[in-house]
Amino acid sequence: MSCPEIRTRRLGLAAAAAVAAMAVTAAAAAQSMVVRSTGPSASKYPAGTKLKSTDRVTLVAGDKVVLIQGGKTKTLTGAGTFTAGATVVASQSMGTTVTRMMAKRPMATRGGATREANIAQPDELRAPNLWYLDYRDGGTFCVADPATLMLWRPDMTSDTAVTITAGGKSETVAIKALSQFGKWPTEAVPVEYGVDYSLSVAGVPKAVTVRFAPVAAMPETPDAASEMLLGKGCTPQLDRLVDAMAESEATSG
Repeated sequence: MSCPEIRTRRLGLAAAAAVAAMAVTAAAAAQSMVVRSTGPSASKYPAGTKLKSTDRVTLVAGDKVVLIQGGKTKTLTGAGTFTAGATVVASQSMGTTVTRMMAKRPMATRGGATREANIAQPDELRAPNLWYLDYRDGGTFCVADPATLMLWRPDMTSDTAVTITAGGKSETVAIKALSQFGKWPTEAVPVEYGVDYSLSVAGVPKAVTVRFAPVAAMPETPDAASEMLLGKGCTPQLDRLVDAMAESEATSG
């Protein structure tokens, strides 16, 4: 076999490999993932389930399954049968709410910047960024940077005291009126992984328990964030992101 023929054959094989790789990438990109599942079929489609475009989702009355793909969500409600590939359309860009939720370096503001949020009832409000720790939420919390970890509260009309206790150490964080933020006391009560922290708030009868999980790399997209949060069991943050995406999509129509 001559050298030109060998080069041509190699180029042909390389092109075929490239096409195959593109096909695999496209197939992976077409996958959607379950990020929330409730109802009788929840065990059949648990959060984290990956669905190919040809997969069919069969639900019964009372089921609700939320899928994410390409930065967009879709809610399927039973009873009914749905084709996964026809349920989610990739978005062109993230809305302001989702962009703020995904920001890697959120800005803690005071007063006027958050005052409008209090038009809603405080219990209905959520932290505007994934990396704020809402002291109402117990469970596992994915922390991106322990040194800058901020506590967040829904109501800023009066002073609040949050007492953090772990491993025999305790510190109280005072959050003043007109502010929704308080810095985690990293020197007095350092952030450690695999340790239970009790957060109690003055006037609230029940404390919550938080355990931290490390984030090795900040996710760039809602899909990547959802998969990372699911994998680490950071359910409150996942719920926050999914709600923000649904709200953004409803607003944009």
